[in-house]
Parts: sequence; structure tokens; C-alpha cells
Amino acid sequence: MFSKILIANRGEIAVRVIKTCRRMGIKTVVVYSEADADSLGVEMADESVFIGPAPANQSYLVAEKIIQACKDTGAEAVHPGFGFLSERAEFAQLCADHGIVFIGPNPGAISAMGDKIESKKFAAKAGVSCVPGHIGEIDDTAHAVKISEEIGYPVMIKASAGGGGKGIRVAHNRRDVEEGFPAVRAEAKGAFGDDRIFIEKFIIDPRHIEIQVLGDKHGHVVHLFERECSIQRRNQKVIEEAPSPLLDEATRAAMGAQAVALAKAVNYDSAGTVEFVAGQDKSFFFLEMNTRLQVEHPVTELITGLDLVEQMIRSAYGEVMAFGQDDLKINGWAMESRIYAEDPYRKFLPSIGRLVRYDPPHEGQHEGYVVRNDAGVREGDEISMYYDPMISKLCTWAPERLAAIEGMGRALEDFHIEGLGHNVPFLAAVMDQDRFRSGKLSTSYIVDEFPEGFNGSEATDHQIDIMLTAACAMQLQQARRSNGAVGGDWVVVVGHRQHQVTVVSDPDGLKITLGDSGRVLSFTDQAWRPGKAQFKGRLDGKAFTVHVKPAAEGFVIRHRAAKSRVLVLTARSAELHTKLPERKPADTSKMIISPMPGLVVSMDVVLGQEVKEGEVVCVIEAMKMQNIIRAERDGVVKTVSSKSGDSVAADEVLVEFA
Repeated sequence: MFSKILIANRGEIAVRVIKTCRRMGIKTVVVYSEADADSLGVEMADESVFIGPAPANQSYLVAEKIIQACKDTGAEAVHPGFGFLSERAEFAQLCADHGIVFIGPNPGAISAMGDKIESKKFAAKAGVSCVPGHIGEIDDTAHAVKISEEIGYPVMIKASAGGGGKGIRVAHNRRDVEEGFPAVRAEAKGAFGDDRIFIEKFIIDPRHIEIQVLGDKHGHVVHLFERECSIQRRNQKVIEEAPSPLLDEATRAAMGAQAVALAKAVNYDSAGTVEFVAGQDKSFFFLEMNTRLQVEHPVTELITGLDLVEQMIRSAYGEVMAFGQDDLKINGWAMESRIYAEDPYRKFLPSIGRLVRYDPPHEGQHEGYVVRNDAGVREGDEISMYYDPMISKLCTWAPERLAAIEGMGRALEDFHIEGLGHNVPFLAAVMDQDRFRSGKLSTSYIVDEFPEGFNGSEATDHQIDIMLTAACAMQLQQARRSNGAVGGDWVVVVGHRQHQVTVVSDPDGLKITLGDSGRVLSFTDQAWRPGKAQFKGRLDGKAFTVHVKPAAEGFVIRHRAAKSRVLVLTARSAELHTKLPERKPADTSKMIISPMPGLVVSMDVVLGQEVKEGEVVCVIEAMKMQNIIRAERDGVVKTVSSKSGDSVAADEVLVEFA
């Protein structure tokens, strides 16, 4: 077996590979850029090598620097993780030329399947059913418009070297193509160093289902069943699960057989993924093959018991696969939620900053479910603008799907992050939706269910009970510290609703009687002190966690996606509060405000210019994504505060209209 492996990647996947290597007794080397000098991966690896500035095209994408790092450290093999150089046939070949083992498929397989354009040509020749489209490169915007209109809208504009949701736009009309094509090309060039683009028909109401395949260097290939990845936003997967709630055994077997046949046809000899677009009627079409480890591989590991990183290493070393297809079974159900540094309340725009608090749920066995959290960060680390915004991948496993969903909901409750925007409340909202729980998924799910964007969820009656109970318990804690009353008749205001309550403390916790109904809430297991951001307990025997922030009066309490200001008052104070006027928000209707921190790629308006609603004002780039900012009203430009090349902060005024 290898004695030392170099990991040509960063973040959570670097940490993930290190953990497997440690278990196998293999020493590790991590390369790092300026932005990652103090990263968890650098701390955990046996050795680390500095490879350049933060931009990926000056560090992680420079193959020669990786090869030199292997030579300098004596690493025998390279694990590329995902993204960066992981699907570059020329890098795999360069490793071979220098006597270094590439832990991934052979260069021929990468060439045949790793390139989105070439893979479709290959699949078509092999008789695999493909999504209709233009299999070839696009010259320019005019060419893109011509092809799109020949195929028929809607179409998908995709980077040939794309992955991870980068370099993709759906175009519903000519204007979308004219704006989207150059944006996709720019993203592709910046993220992958390859600006080739192709266009295919966008299938309406599809599901995204992929088959995990695994091969060795002796001709053996198996599939490890499917993953459902339909919950996506901007073509970036957000929630994945294994197996898929759509498939029956016959469809699963057919998709698996097709994936294995395709892998065998290109002599595939590592972990890879054959992706399909599936109809609600269980029809399916080959979409592409990812010749690398996938971000969502943990859910497959949880239902099969296999370590895919270990299998990749063993295959690269030349070992014969130790199992066959008949040895593989699906055990239980697994969910994965991608925890992103983005603000769902601001249309999911990237949120850059420091993890002032980072406290994930503890991994391992819980009440009826198992938690796994793959992360490459620690409390105090910074999420920079140079790479993708992933904080961690939170996974749960349970014997049945609904139990895995319930476990995920509880794990998301327990996840505590401060210092930047994050999507935990949004993920929790999805877990609570009847449609998601029923398994009626599609890639348009988020657009369908959140057409106006995400603004949190209305608190259910049960969540109101939780918030009310937590507020009463916290009020008692504070009262005890100041030798105040430890119970009595109160009015609890949750949002705009008042609740008459009687609180009685007993040795096990609290008994809270609701005056309007006479219901009694039983609270136990309090573990909170003033200043603590999470409040945990049990309401009527069921565990819960809420997130708490002190307000001028009372608390702001969030349970999953529901958030309310909660006050615990005397009857007289409650009466006076109803007479207070509401504060009105400031009028920003005449301003264009930066929705996120980032770099101004272009400022498309000038002083005195007349601008119409929907017209492009500027383009802001952050975390490898370009965001087009449009005018929300007609107006004349009064001030322009930024220019191309400027760095801007969230909420910074960019343009003001007269």
C-alpha cells in the first residue's frame, strides 16, 4: 500500500481524505494557498506545501506545482478530491509521466467521460439515450442564440468542464441567452480554466438521479445504487438522499446496469458517477458522467457501509475489488444537507466572513438516527470569496426515510453558526414540508415552493408552544439570578399573539398551563444560562433546540425556519405594549444596494443615465459566481458609488436614483 499520499485539494474534502488515510496508516501531504494557510486540513495533515496566492488559477489549478510538491515530499500518489484538477485527463497523464499514481480513473476514461461534450458524443455512439441538444462547442453569443432557437426554449447553457453547479444557466428566451452565455463562459474560464460551452434542451419538471459506480484495474465494475439530487438551487445541489424515493427495483436495476455498461466501455477503474435526468414516469436519460468522487458521496457510504475514498486508494494501488454486485445491499436511508455560507433571506447570495461560532451537532448515534458531519472548518475560520461557500455536509441515517428526515430536522436544530449568513433555517424548512416528506421532488422544487424567495416559515402551533416554553424557562432562570419571582401568572407575546400562562416550577422542570385552552405543557431537561445562544430541552418528552438572541425586551427565538420575538410580561406590561407604535423601515426604493460582499465586475450605468425597470445596473462576483444586479424601477441615475474592480460590502449603496 502507499506510504504517503498528497491531497491536491482543500476544505472538507481534504479533511475527508486525511481521515481515511489515517485509518489506513497512510501519511498525508496537503497543498495550500495563502487563503488556506491556517486551515483545518493543513493542521491535520502530516505535511503541508504552500503553492501560491488565493485565486485557484494561481494555486490549486497549477498542475506543475502539485507535481513539484509530490517530488519535494516523496508522495507516491495524488488524491485530487473534487473540482480543481480532479477531472483533467492531462493532469492524470502528467502524474503518470512523473511516476506518480493518480487516485482516480485512467486518463483515457477521463477523456471519454469527463468532458461534457465528448461524453455525450461517446454516449450517443454507444447507444445510450441522451438529452436532446447541440453536441459541440459554441463559437460566440450569436451562435448560442441560433442553436438555442433551433433546439427550442427552454435550454440549458453549460460549461464543458463544469461541475459543482458552476457554469450553468437556464435560458427561457433570446435575452436570457444573450446575457447568460457570456456569464457562463466567464464563470467557466475563472473556475475551470476552460471556456468551452454547449447547449442542450432543458427537460421540464425533471428529477436528477445519479448512479455511483466503482471499478478496479482488473475489469471489475459495480454500482453502489442511486442518489436523488433533485433539490437544487441555481443548478447547485442542496439536499441529496440515498436511495431515491422515485425508483422501484426494476428501474434501479436498469439504471445501474446502464451505468455499469457505460463505465466498462471506457475501462473505468475508480469511483465515478453516471448522472441521469429522470421523468416523473421513471423514464431516464444519460446526462453526463463525473469522473471523480462526488460531494454527496457520504449518503452512499451510509447506506452501503463502504468507504469510497478507501476503495479509490485500493483501486489506484492495483488491488482487486473485494466484492461483487451481489454482495451489495441497500441498508436504511441517508440524507445530506449542504451547509452553505449564504443568506437565504437575501435570495441565497454568498455570505463572506468569519465563523465567530461554529458548533455542529455531535456525530454518532442519537435517538433513532445517526449523524455525520463532513467539514473542513473550525470555529474562528474565515469563509473567503475565492472558493465555494460550503461550510460542511450534514448527513443523517435511519432505517426508514421519514426517520432520516426527522433526524435531519433535529440535527439542523442543533447546528449553531454565528458570524455570517447560512442556509440552516432554509434546509430545516424543506425538511418540514409535506411535499418533500412525500418524496414528490423535481429540480424545480425550490422555485416551485419558494417562488418569492425564502423569508422563513410561519410558526406552527407546536413551534409556538416551544418558543413560549423556552421563553418562560429563560425568564425564570434570569429571575432566579436576581432573586425575583420563580413562577406565577404571565402574558407571553409570541410575534403578535398574546398567551395567558400560569407557570409552576417543580423538581423535574416546569408545568405551563395555557389560560385560553387549559392545556398543560410539561418541560424538562433545561440546560441554558444567560448569554448562551442555544436553548435545549424537552417539551412533553420530545427533545428540541431553539436559537436565542436577546432583544431590547425579551428574546428573538428561532426554531428551525420559524423565528419570532418573544416577550414574557406582567398583565399590565402586556396591556401597555399593545399601545406602542410600530417602527417603519427606511425607504431604500431609490437605491441599488449590494446584496453581498464581492467584487464589481462591471458598472453598467453612468451619472444622469435614464434606466428602465429590469435593466442591468452592474455585475457583482463572489465565490466564483457572477450575479447580475437589475434596476427594480425606472429612474435617472443620481450617484454612482462604485466602479469596475472595486470591492464592496453587503448593504453598500452602489447606485442612487433621483
